[in-house]
Amino acid sequence: MIDFASRRVTMVDTQVRPSDVTKFPIIAAMLAVRREVYMPDARREAAYVGEDVDLGEGRVMLQARTLAKLLDALDLQPTELVLDLGCGYGYSSAVIAQLAEAVIAVEADETIAAEAQRRLAVEGVDNAVVIQGPLDRGSAKHGPYDAVILQGGVEVVPDAILAQVREGGRIAAIFMNGPLGKAMIGYKFDGRVTWRFSFNATAPVIAGFAAPRGFVL
Repeated sequence: MIDFASRRVTMVDTQVRPSDVTKFPIIAAMLAVRREVYMPDARREAAYVGEDVDLGEGRVMLQARTLAKLLDALDLQPTELVLDLGCGYGYSSAVIAQLAEAVIAVEADETIAAEAQRRLAVEGVDNAVVIQGPLDRGSAKHGPYDAVILQGGVEVVPDAILAQVREGGRIAAIFMNGPLGKAMIGYKFDGRVTWRFSFNATAPVIAGFAAPRGFVL
């Protein structure tokens, strides 16, 4: 029988802490949330491997290091409302739920969205709600949000998403340029989002977040 609890501690000690993630609430959340519960059933044994987990259709569950560093850069507060775009089976939302007041998670795949909500409920996460719908539309009716996080790569962030960031709020995204990527934090002031570099990271570009391609004759 696999000792997932031991593997979870090892993940934090070898993947998260060495990546300059020092905020205690993030460390505590990643020690508390059972990552294996939120894995695709066939990949459960790989829950604590230090790499992205394939969810199909070009989507991934970000490796723990990347998620932790994004959350560290966002500096979430216990009173904040967070939009989690591309939550997969719910792991990121479960971690964020430990850090914020409430989480609105959006997942495009209907089956995965339903499964994410079920798994969160089974684990007693009562401050996260999963909504099924296109990721590039977010969930405007529940916003605006203090923080928004995208669980995958982007080339552009649609205006519809930026509009859901509260004035003074933040948004985290991994901007991809070919095979290279940079995690950026956007800060919204006077209705405009200004992006700042945080760290190097890569992830597949999420559907709806690719840059328009010009016609080639």
